[in-house]
Amino acid sequence: MAEEFSSSVDYGMKLSKRIFYGKDRSVSAPKLQEMEKSESQELLLPTAPMVYAVIPEPSIVDNPDVPSYQPYVHGRCDPPALIPLHMLGIAMEVDCYLDTAFVSVCGTWRVHCVMGCGRCDCRVAIPVGEQGSILGVEVEVSGRSYYSRLVTVEGDAKDYEKPAKTEDGCFLKWRIYTLKIPKVEGGSNLSIKFSWSQKLLYQDGQFSLIVPFSFPTSVTPAGKKIPKKERIQLNVNSGTGTEILCKATNHPLKELRRQAGKLGFLYEAEVQTWSRVDFNFSYTVSSNNIFGGVLMQSPSLHDFDQREMFCFYLFPGSNISGKVFRKEVVFIVDISKSMRGGPLENTKNALLAALLNLNTQDSFNIIAFNENTCLFSSTMVLASKEAVGNATLWINTNFNAEGGTNILNPLSQAIEMLPKTSGSIPLIFLITDGAVEDERHICNVMEGHLRDKGPICPRICTFGIGSYCNHYFLQMLAQIGRGYYDAAYDADSIAFTMQRLFTTASSVILANITIESLEHLDYSLELYPFRIPDLSSGSPLIISGRYQGEFPESLKASGTLADMSNFMMDLKIQKAKEIPLDRVLASRQINLLTAQAWLSSSKQLEDKIAKMSMQTGFPSELTRMILVVTDKGKQASESVKLQEKKIIVQGIGFGNLKATSENLPSGAEEAKPLEGADMIVKAATNCCGMVADRICCMCFIQCCSNLNKQCWIAVTQLCSALTCFGCMDCCCELCISCG
Repeated sequence: MAEEFSSSVDYGMKLSKRIFYGKDRSVSAPKLQEMEKSESQELLLPTAPMVYAVIPEPSIVDNPDVPSYQPYVHGRCDPPALIPLHMLGIAMEVDCYLDTAFVSVCGTWRVHCVMGCGRCDCRVAIPVGEQGSILGVEVEVSGRSYYSRLVTVEGDAKDYEKPAKTEDGCFLKWRIYTLKIPKVEGGSNLSIKFSWSQKLLYQDGQFSLIVPFSFPTSVTPAGKKIPKKERIQLNVNSGTGTEILCKATNHPLKELRRQAGKLGFLYEAEVQTWSRVDFNFSYTVSSNNIFGGVLMQSPSLHDFDQREMFCFYLFPGSNISGKVFRKEVVFIVDISKSMRGGPLENTKNALLAALLNLNTQDSFNIIAFNENTCLFSSTMVLASKEAVGNATLWINTNFNAEGGTNILNPLSQAIEMLPKTSGSIPLIFLITDGAVEDERHICNVMEGHLRDKGPICPRICTFGIGSYCNHYFLQMLAQIGRGYYDAAYDADSIAFTMQRLFTTASSVILANITIESLEHLDYSLELYPFRIPDLSSGSPLIISGRYQGEFPESLKASGTLADMSNFMMDLKIQKAKEIPLDRVLASRQINLLTAQAWLSSSKQLEDKIAKMSMQTGFPSELTRMILVVTDKGKQASESVKLQEKKIIVQGIGFGNLKATSENLPSGAEEAKPLEGADMIVKAATNCCGMVADRICCMCFIQCCSNLNKQCWIAVTQLCSALTCFGCMDCCCELCISCG
């Protein structure tokens, strides 16, 4: 889909050369050479919020203000060309809380490439940041307004085995969401507001915010006199109440305010060209060592759950060198047939990089699996230079994509292979792109295996590739094993995301974490996740929950450090002021609860997830985001009823057993059924194409030039008969297609 989108934009850029901007030299379109040079590097995929004109017929491409009267262009674009619309203004507001950012972007675009009497659909593209969730879209255009809202799933739509489908919205790639706005008139302005949430990256003690904000030159309006305003407002509230230090930014932000734990910035300017780089901002919450606290907040009057909320956080600090646990690692890698090509090659690259990053005192093993398992060694091997070299040769020899998927056997082998130990962290990395039928059984078996496995039981980390695997199964497995979970939905992001997971899970500085003084809340206490994972130097630890009753006046966090000494610290308890704690925690809580609901098939949990999703505005597997259109000349209720069937955002689903059993490669899509008109065009085109392939050659033309009148009459009659047979063949093809 991404490749088709890129080719459509490429053709649209060429079509845009038809647009005449007038004789005024100050009014000129961006040079095509500049556009190709700057945009070929991104494969023409959107790197900022964008709007495209969907052009099925090239003849409608023209300046709506100054007609060019160019020659008529016959034919249709299949797939339709996409021309980036000129952007007239852009404003972005970002609010950062703990490790989450809420982004809101407002912009205005003009349909500059469609003649005034013409109409076209417009394709809105929203690239979101790390682990982003679309929260809403609002559009104003030509007397109509569109807005998104969540609705609950009814009936058998909750079936865990059905893959998710949307109608007017889709993901080009996992972080690029697109939405169609139909029948927009040439010369119209579209005012659009997007909102989404994303995760802040954490590395070397710094939080980093990266928001897609790099616009191509093709969206710059033709004409120097057209004002172009850019605005960015950034608010940071760490929740810790300690000093925040700004480390870096790539836009000229002006500091508006500075308080304990809070920062405010603003950038506003008239520009000649729009921003050509993503918006980057990094900061530290000042501390050298591990520190943490507890945030408290009461529910709102409209909250369906009236229990009190709390959030426990631990930050690793910046002075962490030399304090990580020794590791004993088993890598379990799916080599079934569906992993062929890019997924397996990228997995190999990430695995080889992980092996090179092991210390010499660490030990490792590798299990490749499909229906069967293949072991690198029968025992754990020290990560010496020679052993890593042998593993590299083994991987290149044995990683051949073939066969089906069986996950339980390699997991059980890995559990038994890891010895009971107290001086290291036993780690299992499971990497797969498929779903299996016995996933609930696997979770139950693993829970039994992990009991009584020594002072530090094996940690299970999971990584999902593509949309066919059950990501909620992998999340539940990681919860059971006190590990980490991550996923890559595109082949080109596998290596980077997988290496990040390896780095985070391999950098544990505090294990077996417990929060003391919560014993008397057991009957009403609810924790997300229900088992507290370890603290890594590469990621802050955030645990949230609800409770009823009196909260302790003081809390202590305890755990085990890498030198096996005991760690204990007092946690500062404070009210969460100016932080929407329910929304900050909503995405992780919904995902964790959905995994539990999948495992237990609990109707009560399903209802809770749907209510939480509707209340916080985060889509889930139990809700759908729909697009509602309001026409100023019609009753809103009629338009609502019309549009409720247009699903634009919904969950990722619970895996695809059919695709896994058929070994379909990750990302493969079923062919869409052709519409009636499309079938006619396709059949007719095939018919004409077959005739042209057989009679339109130089030999036939030379032969015809030597025919007399009687032969010409015979040939004409023969062609008429062939035409009838061709029409019959066309009708047969249509009947079979409809069949």
